[in-house]
Amino acid sequence: MNKPSRLFDCIEYQIEKFGDKDMLAAKENGTWKIYSTNQVKQIVNRFSAGLMSLGVSGNDMSEEGSDKIAIVSNNRPEWLFTDMAVQQTGAVLVPIYPTTNANELQFILNDAQVKYIFVSNKDLLDKIKSISLYVPSLKNIYSFDKIEGVDHWSQITDMATGTAIYELEDIKASISEENLATIIYTSGTTGTPKGVMLTHKNIVSNLMDGKESFPFPDAPHYKALSFLPLNHIFEKNVSYIYMFSCIAIYYAESLETIGDNMREVKPDMFTTVPRLLEKVFERIMSKGNELTGFKRKLFFWSVALAEKYDNNISGGFLYNAKLGIADKLIFSKWREALGGNVKCIITGGAACQEKLLRIFNAAKIPVYEGYGPTENSPVICVNRQPPGSMKFGTVGPPINKIEIKLAGDGEIMVKGPSVMRGYYKRPDLTAETIVDGWLLTGDIGVWDGDCLKITDRKKELFKTSGGKYVAPQPIENKLKESMYIEQVIVVGADRKFVGALIVPSFANLKVWMQQQGLNSTSPEEDCRNPKILELFKNIVEEMNAGINHVEQIKKFELLPREWSIESGEMTPKMSLKRKIIMEKYKDAIDRIYA
Repeated sequence: MNKPSRLFDCIEYQIEKFGDKDMLAAKENGTWKIYSTNQVKQIVNRFSAGLMSLGVSGNDMSEEGSDKIAIVSNNRPEWLFTDMAVQQTGAVLVPIYPTTNANELQFILNDAQVKYIFVSNKDLLDKIKSISLYVPSLKNIYSFDKIEGVDHWSQITDMATGTAIYELEDIKASISEENLATIIYTSGTTGTPKGVMLTHKNIVSNLMDGKESFPFPDAPHYKALSFLPLNHIFEKNVSYIYMFSCIAIYYAESLETIGDNMREVKPDMFTTVPRLLEKVFERIMSKGNELTGFKRKLFFWSVALAEKYDNNISGGFLYNAKLGIADKLIFSKWREALGGNVKCIITGGAACQEKLLRIFNAAKIPVYEGYGPTENSPVICVNRQPPGSMKFGTVGPPINKIEIKLAGDGEIMVKGPSVMRGYYKRPDLTAETIVDGWLLTGDIGVWDGDCLKITDRKKELFKTSGGKYVAPQPIENKLKESMYIEQVIVVGADRKFVGALIVPSFANLKVWMQQQGLNSTSPEEDCRNPKILELFKNIVEEMNAGINHVEQIKKFELLPREWSIESGEMTPKMSLKRKIIMEKYKDAIDRIYA
């Protein structure tokens, strides 16, 4: 076939280039069910033809005229079946996070005038039903799981007729790379959700340039594990890279089963966010803390070695020899826990601690940090696989065909074929965000050689009452290097000094308390224990020694509960909702400044 220009071209591309291979896989009744490329092609075509029988169409192919179909589901093969089937009709997919609250859900469905919606399970069905009366455009709800009294998605594929499948080929041929492929609503950390309009050209150019730049190999024998939400453009983009590279995608059953699924699938690669990497590392350190005697010493000696690792500068013969010992005795076990086959992990969505990158890469678990917002489809930069193409503490060089310039205040501005068409029904916001073709990212950065370093979010920078600017993210990442700190948020806007709200890592804290002969009563009591407060005071003072006087944390409060998506303090991609946290813990912040 010609050079692919639409997302759904990945099916024909894979068949023509690689033949009939494993394409998608998921656990069904305890065993892995694998869908080959030809099976996917047949399902997706029948699904498209069935949707056409329901009257789903791109109509005049305009932003407003195209039908909108929503999906609220965990990752599973049906997610991508739906995505490609909707694209092939010319309609537009509106993916929604399963954790989206009912008010936001109602806003999105009405804003996009959604016609049909696909849900994965009973809980999500109930959520949609609770608001469906307030969404007049909604004609029906279909489920992926079999639920009594609800139409199953297979009823649509059963509606496919030979005539509709024949007509489908003409419709597919008429879909241009300039047509909208999706509208992704980003709630971000504040405000009403904004619909980011991405065309086939936006996403296809980004994934093809990313595939070439990184590079991703054509690898019919490779497997990828998928668990980051497909609703987010990062996982969706990478999923299409996998499909254009003939890498089979296996879906993890849930976030809780990732460890088991890794050992079963033995993936060659996966994507993640820093928060999940932090969780993996916390579990590793927690196991290390349980060791005693020589084994314990060997474990922490190995971790200390890994912290000094530099992928671009050799540590010399002695260091490398020691690292070889640590690798054989300690790090090889870490790799086994990830299936023993991982060739690359790509992390994005938030800043990753440099310490984690050093440790994982020293342990021959290659983690590559990248960066980009939904509005750029999303990749702007990524650290690379070839030697010398990765620099810890940066997000790497720009991918092919992406231009970057830094504004006077350091804001990162981007130009290229992957910049969104704009925000749906919001020309005002579009005009503020895309200026003379340049996308204003809202992130502040600096160049480190050829690599870009993100220093903070423009909105998150704050001024103390003394008029000094403070960038909270680097301070927070430095503090999170402590094994006793789970989460942290730096505060101090319009205040005399910088403070912090700290959520301890209670699992590691418990081990420390046992070593000190202290009894853990409850998280609330532990957070008030003078000896624990002293431990955290020392951690903060050690961090303060390495930063400017203005940025140093003078006072902090320990909080007894972890912030989560469910409790509303984190976005679905596990970034902190600063405004929400600061409102929720106003009393704790007031005590810092009392």
